[in-house]
Amino acid sequence: MHIAAQILIALVCLIHVYIFLLETVLFESRGVKVFGIPKAEVAMRKPAMSNQGCYNGFLAAALLLGLVYPDPAIAKAFATYGLACVAVAGIWGAVTVMVRILYIQTVPAVLGLAALYLL
Repeated sequence: MHIAAQILIALVCLIHVYIFLLETVLFESRGVKVFGIPKAEVAMRKPAMSNQGCYNGFLAAALLLGLVYPDPAIAKAFATYGLACVAVAGIWGAVTVMVRILYIQTVPAVLGLAALYLL
């Protein structure tokens, strides 16, 4: 796997570890600030955000396996799956939540896919 692909996969993985932490462990402190959630809605949104964070953790795990799995073909499959899921989720987030998600999630994931398959 080309070094540019590895760097981009690692970057997307770290972004999703951070999102996982914001939506689960750090939701009531840092997460509500980052996501701009009004104080009146924190308790109501906490379970859904934790569930969403869990999915972001799974994406990070797939990307991590893409970086460390010893069989290159399987590693590439994990990386492809993780990056494709992140790209699609980012598009959906941009449409349903805020456009900024497109730049935070989809752009790095698509760049990772390009590096994975074009370099």
